[in-house]
Amino acid sequence: MKAPQKIRVLFVCLGNSCRSPMAEAIARQDAPDLWEVSSGGLTPLGFVAELTIETLAKNNYRAGSLDSKPVMHAHWQEVDLVINMSGIEKHSVFEEYGKVEDWMVEDPYDSDPETYQRVFEDIRARVTDLAGRLRNSHKANSSPAKLDSAE
Repeated sequence: MKAPQKIRVLFVCLGNSCRSPMAEAIARQDAPDLWEVSSGGLTPLGFVAELTIETLAKNNYRAGSLDSKPVMHAHWQEVDLVINMSGIEKHSVFEEYGKVEDWMVEDPYDSDPETYQRVFEDIRARVTDLAGRLRNSHKANSSPAKLDSAE
């Protein structure tokens, strides 16, 4: 039996240094069976902020593969869902915004560790909620014989 295809999710923020790398790391670790995740920035800084890496590590998330990169047109074409954390409404940023979900998440860049932790917790809760919604949507579109019994 063929494994279900994973949902391809792109997390986007401005600098791809704090919010979207956090979301990428959380999503990758918490639901690797559900999706393939990546992140990008509208105006990437070219580095992941040190406090992003420290906050992830403090919360037992791996940051080793994270890097700050731009959102490219080809990248956009390869994903099923875009999570926009740039603070700019999707209608103002993206031409094809039907697959974009806006998340209003505070930008912790250049803030203190407490702010990074608060933003991390917000993003983790949102990623958990998104995973639940996607799992429920996937189950609704599957035949009963293919559902697994754990809920």
